[in-house]
Amino acid sequence: MCGIIGYCGPKPAAELLVEGLRRLEYRGYDSAGIAVGSNEGITVIKRKGKIRELRQAVPDSIKGNYGIGHTRWATHGGVNDTNAHPHTDCTGKIVIAHNGIIENYTGLKEILKKEGHVFKSETDSEVIAHLIEKY
Repeated sequence: MCGIIGYCGPKPAAELLVEGLRRLEYRGYDSAGIAVGSNEGITVIKRKGKIRELRQAVPDSIKGNYGIGHTRWATHGGVNDTNAHPHTDCTGKIVIAHNGIIENYTGLKEILKKEGHVFKSETDSEVIAHLIEKY
């Protein structure tokens, strides 16, 4: 189980995403993260633990008026910053948050690794970003 939130609008996204995740914390309390986008690129910040850990890690200077956030209840991979969502592809341009289980992720991950994709986490969800990058 998890909580997912998205925002796109005129206000700075980071604070809105973190507040939205705070309200969704009951959906996943192992870790949380946000990805915030601007003309300068995408910034991903992830932390294990409660939303307050994430809130403390988000700098006031973070720019961007769109983004996604995720609270995680771990199913694949340990509870750590790396396994927290959102996940990125090799380029860092594709960012995903996912709720569910990908039954065939091990096979997909092996195929993608042979094609040169580099995985950072132990989660099943990260394969989605790499599959989007591939296709």
